[in-house]
Amino acid sequence: MSEPKKVQGDLVLSHITKSFADFTAVDDLSLTIPKGSFFALLGPSGCGKTTTLRMIAGLEEPTSGKISIGDTDITYTKPYDRPVNTVFQSYALFPHLTIFENVAFGLRRRGIKDVDAAVEKVLGLVELAHLKNRKPGQLSGGQQQRIALARAVVNRPALLLLDEPLGALDLKLRRQMQIELKWIQTEVGITFVHVTHDQEEAMTMADTVAVMNNGKIEQLGSPADLYESPKTVFVANFLGQSNFIDGVVESTDGSNVVANIQGTRITFPKSRNNASGSALKVGIRPEKFRLHDPGDNTHGNVLAGGKITDISFTGVSTQYLVEMPWKQELVVFEQNDGGAPDLVKGDPVTLSWEPQFTFALDGASK
Repeated sequence: MSEPKKVQGDLVLSHITKSFADFTAVDDLSLTIPKGSFFALLGPSGCGKTTTLRMIAGLEEPTSGKISIGDTDITYTKPYDRPVNTVFQSYALFPHLTIFENVAFGLRRRGIKDVDAAVEKVLGLVELAHLKNRKPGQLSGGQQQRIALARAVVNRPALLLLDEPLGALDLKLRRQMQIELKWIQTEVGITFVHVTHDQEEAMTMADTVAVMNNGKIEQLGSPADLYESPKTVFVANFLGQSNFIDGVVESTDGSNVVANIQGTRITFPKSRNNASGSALKVGIRPEKFRLHDPGDNTHGNVLAGGKITDISFTGVSTQYLVEMPWKQELVVFEQNDGGAPDLVKGDPVTLSWEPQFTFALDGASK
């Protein structure tokens, strides 16, 4: 087996398209993933993210376009000749080999004789050195996931691909592993490309997230940028929940937009207006709203005349559905910290929120 040559640099996808018969899974996608970063491809099933990952891994050939790492074109390089390792949701550990030998497998396959130091180091990194003589069947799901990761990292690839790696774990363990994966990536400095449909997973771990939809990237940015300033309705609703109220621009006042939403005048920063015309979809995240008894002193943007139609306790917060005079139901999250008014179904309420928490998209957006 030939040793993959040392290839380093940014991962660059240039105008990648992948078509299957009459279906285009990935559509003219261009993307640069900086060396040493933790990058997430996020999107629903069928959006093209796994096909993109498989093309980077060499398991699928692009219909057109180019894939390179640094100055090296890997578009048609065989998977085993690429400086790329993949960790799948199914860990694919060898059941008859010890944990030590599972991790050492790739090194031995490449003809490396003295593997002990490298294997011990990476087992220490995933905090499982004490289990090195066990077989995979004696380990929990979380421990098997760490071993699969150690087996990939020990080869020191230029690029590590993670395909829904935490999907088989329970919620508590998944959250713990999210933090550990990020820490391991920082420690080893390898470029991680993580494919997931789980928005929390992407936002917890990644430096940069690309939200994919119908084979294209809808928006690219830091988790905070995508959440606070979504550019499309799809991104706004895929990353968390959003309330959208139809409105129209009335005027601009310095650095603010003055808009009318359902008969009420509000303001918000011009920098948060992504609409090209005067028709708006005004977005407010549910946790940005504040609930008030009618008649309370409020500040910021205010919508009066609401009525509580449903209350759901979710643990850290309570979700309220509030029907407005124009018959739209808005979703409101209030932290269960004792600060929210004591409300029951049917109560009248006023909503307020800070202008800087508003974002606006084109009125025709879907």
